Amino acid sequence: TLRRLNAKIVPTGSYSIIFAAEVAPSLFGQFINAIRGGALYRQSTFLLDHLGKQIFPNFIHIHEQPYLLKGLGSASFDAEGVATQARDIVRDGVLQAYVLDSYSARKLNMATTANAGGVRNLTIDNGNLAFSALLKEMGTGILVTETMGMGINIVTGDYSQGAAGFWVENGELQYPIDEFTIASNLRDMFMGIQAVGSDVETRGNMRTGSVWLDKMTVAG
Repeated sequence: TLRRLNAKIVPTGSYSIIFAAEVAPSLFGQFINAIRGGALYRQSTFLLDHLGKQIFPNFIHIHEQPYLLKGLGSASFDAEGVATQARDIVRDGVLQAYVLDSYSARKLNMATTANAGGVRNLTIDNGNLAFSALLKEMGTGILVTETMGMGINIVTGDYSQGAAGFWVENGELQYPIDEFTIASNLRDMFMGIQAVGSDVETRGNMRTGSVWLDKMTVAG
C-alpha cells in the first residue's frame, strides 16, 4: 500500500509488460473463455478451428491437474458427474484440446472433456526465473499489479484494460504508476510471452507465475 503512494503517469508508448502472479491468471482465463464449448459452437471466438495449431511459444505447457493434493480446484467428477482426468490443453505451444461440457460437446459432435463447472487446477508450467530475475531480464518496462474494466472481445481477441503497477528500469522497481491503459490483441499477447516466472500463485484454480510479454501499447 505504501509503495503505491504518489503514483506517476507513464508516457504513452510501446513497452514490455510483466503481469504479476496475482493478475496473470486473468490472462489465461481469457484463453479458457476462448476455447469453451459455448463460444465454439456459437462461433464467437477468435480461436475457432484452432485445434492442433500453434497459439503460444514452444515452451508453453498448459494442463489440468484435477487430482492435485490440496488443490483448490481438485475434484474427481465435474458438475455433471463425469470423471475428470489430468490432460494437456496446450503442449509445445500447440492447442491440444477444448474445454467442453456434455451439451457443448454434443453441439460440436465431440466428447465432453469433463469441464462442466470449469477447469480443474489449470497449471501453466513455469520456468526457473524468480520474480527478481524476471524483472532483470525485462530490464525496462511495466509491472502490472492491477487491471480493471471490461475491454476484452473474445470474438476478435482485442484486449484493452485499465491498469496500475510500477515502472521498471534497469531491472528494478522505480516508482508506482496508475491511470494508464494497456492494449493489444490476445493472439499477439499469447505468442508474445517471453517467460513465466517461478513465483507461482496457488491461491486459486489457475496456477501460474508472473508472465512477461514482449510488447503492449500503453496509453498514459
